[in-house]
Order: sequence, then structure tokens, then C-alpha cells
Amino acid sequence: MSTRIGLIGDPHATPEPLAEALSICREEKVDVIWCTGDIAGYGTHLDRTVVLLQDSGCQTICGNHEQWYLEKADHQVSSPTNDYIKNLPQVIQEEREGKRLYMVHASPPQSRTKGIRLLDEHGNIIEEEKQVWTEHLIKFAYDVLIIGHTHQVFAEQLGDTLIINAGSTRFNHCCAVLSLPNMTIEWFPLSGQMINYAWNWGDEYNNNTE
Repeated sequence: MSTRIGLIGDPHATPEPLAEALSICREEKVDVIWCTGDIAGYGTHLDRTVVLLQDSGCQTICGNHEQWYLEKADHQVSSPTNDYIKNLPQVIQEEREGKRLYMVHASPPQSRTKGIRLLDEHGNIIEEEKQVWTEHLIKFAYDVLIIGHTHQVFAEQLGDTLIINAGSTRFNHCCAVLSLPNMTIEWFPLSGQMINYAWNWGDEYNNNTE
């Protein structure tokens, strides 16, 4: 037996690259699609983005942009988008093919803002950050950790945990497919562009607030 999981990150209310990523997942015959959150923010087509995620059956978690969206939303108004975002889980935890999987937007256990940044601006591994997070995850009882938030693209083994950041469909121009139980990952470029492995070095993504 084997399981293939489509991984999509940070669509940011931009339907076109998300639709392409979902199409790739269908072509790759994945068993399930997971999205690391931040479906809101930056773009202007949140409703269309939500419809794409719902129609695909994608399992999505809450990111910081969803949190901010809900803080500003009129809670007296019911809409499909508002209701969808209100019901997003903070994390997904599952066991598949004997592997323990954990998905959270920024970092475990439930942070939506304390991002894991392992790459420099050129897309190279920062060894000091890799060591810091290896130590941070030393008691993390999962085989695979799937994250988003920092708009970086990597798959790195940190101690006993394979940590995967699928990047942003909008900003990094990519999605991924994780195969279990062998824990291999395939990357797919989007929008006719090369994968941008490290995007956005603004203050928001240096935020270490829980």
C-alpha cells in the first residue's frame, strides 16, 4: 500500500495558481490534498479561492490571515466564506502508512505566526536555523511535519522528523506531492515560472510571536 498527499500552501486569495495546483494533484492521482492555510490576504478573490478548496475536498487549516480575517469580519453576517473560515481546524494530525503526520500553519504545537525559516534569501540552508529547529523538535513525536507561513520551499530531515514547507502557490509558484510510506516528495512549478524557494523577507515573516 502507498498513499500520495497533495500539499498546497498559502494561496492568499489568488485562484489561478491554486486551480493549477489542484489540477496537478488530480493528474497525480493523490489520495488527499492538504493546504497549510493562509487562504486569505494579499489577493482579492477569497470567495473563489474558498470554492476551489471546497470543491476539491482539500483539507485546510487556519493560518494567521484567517485569524485576522475573522477579527475584522462582521460576525452577524453569515456567508459561505465566513462559515468556512470559522470552521477551519488549527492543526491536522493523522497516521497514514505507519507514519505520524502533523500539519500546522507556522510551527507546532499551534502557532500561526512563529514561522520556521530554514533558507537564506538565495534559497540555501541556514545551518544555524536548522540546528535550532532540530533541537526545538527533539521531543516532537511525529514523522512528518507540514508547515507554511514563511513562503519558503524545502523538505529537510531534522532529527526524527521530515519537515516540509510546500511554499505558496501565489508567491513561490509551486505545490508538492508527498508519497508514503517512503516519504519522498515531488515538487511541481506553477504559473509557467520557476520555483521561488525563498520569497518575502519583510518583518511579518520574522515575527516570533506565539
